[in-house]
Amino acid sequence: MKPKEYDYIFLGAGCASLSIIMRMIYSNKFSQKKILLLDKELKIKNDRTWCFWEKEPGFFEDIVYKKWNNLSFKTGTEIIDLDMGDYEYKMIRGIDFYKKCFSLINDQKNIDVVYGQISFEKIKNNLIKIKINNEEIFTARNTIIFNSIIDQSEKQKGKFYLLQHFKGWIIETEKDFFKPPNATLMDFSVPQIHGTTFVYALPLSYKKALVEYTVFSKKVLTQSEYNKQLTSYLDKFSGLKNYKITEEEFGIIPMSNENYPIYKNGMYFIGTAGGQTKPSTGYTFRFIQKQSEIIVQKLISKGIPSKQRKIQRRFLFYDSTLLHILSKNLLPGKVIFSSLFKKNKASKIFKFLDNETSITEEIRLLNSLPKKVFIKAGFTEFLKNFLRNKKA
Repeated sequence: MKPKEYDYIFLGAGCASLSIIMRMIYSNKFSQKKILLLDKELKIKNDRTWCFWEKEPGFFEDIVYKKWNNLSFKTGTEIIDLDMGDYEYKMIRGIDFYKKCFSLINDQKNIDVVYGQISFEKIKNNLIKIKINNEEIFTARNTIIFNSIIDQSEKQKGKFYLLQHFKGWIIETEKDFFKPPNATLMDFSVPQIHGTTFVYALPLSYKKALVEYTVFSKKVLTQSEYNKQLTSYLDKFSGLKNYKITEEEFGIIPMSNENYPIYKNGMYFIGTAGGQTKPSTGYTFRFIQKQSEIIVQKLISKGIPSKQRKIQRRFLFYDSTLLHILSKNLLPGKVIFSSLFKKNKASKIFKFLDNETSITEEIRLLNSLPKKVFIKAGFTEFLKNFLRNKKA
């Protein structure tokens, strides 16, 4: 690459970077700005699926692959039909997302996309040295850098680190088997031998569905174990023996109350690297969309993003309390989520998990959980946070 000065540089071409760049393009406010997007490889695979609930049509509504208005929750002994209110459960496939974004990005004369091995380091005075394939990219003092690459070099003391890991199969049958309007959000019928474990089943047609085996634990399983559990679930709990696996997906999502940076060493952190994965559930897509909207609005109005994290601290406290309970095995996740969904409307839970509820709404939801364990864990997390802030 020839030395070239950029106004904005994005490290990583994942959901967060692309969501921001797409909004920048649609705003028509950045056509005179030079933008560089870096990633290790072309985005040409259907490497992930995002599922999320939403009330209104979202920014990427035109590429929603499937929607469900009827969800159920299975405790293992009973089936609960969820009252979703105005929410819809939506799915976006990674390949459709990448195609939409890059079909527009590649037409922009002011945006360069470069692939290769990315490295970066802080030099001095918030100046960053960025290299792609060991070739340095020029960055000026006013270059705004967005980083979506997670730093996993060290763990923070007193924080919890769980993994949400999953393997999914898209399966097809010769005869009609599934009910496309009806999906299973969580099925806790499966053995809880590896930690909090559930399956979600999302019918895509009468003959096609995504079935995903999901675990919350500190370590991932072997691929053969995921395959074994998926096969067992389809056989024992679905009664399905004859099917064809047409696609597979595997993923690992960090579930941690770590203090993720928003701005550090001259870079703005976005996506999971910037704390946009919900620590207690692993849901990310909607939080990234909210963050992207705020960042682009700030770029337009102020010229720079905010260096402060915009979140009510009580939601971080709720997440820490649940992670405390799950990490220390004080209560099975099956008991916690079953209690929550049996005693509350799903629409209220969705709003809570989106960090959009009022304190009054939160008290009603929290009252439906096993009080003794949650109060004890909550008090411990409150005390830890109080002492940490006092030292600071």
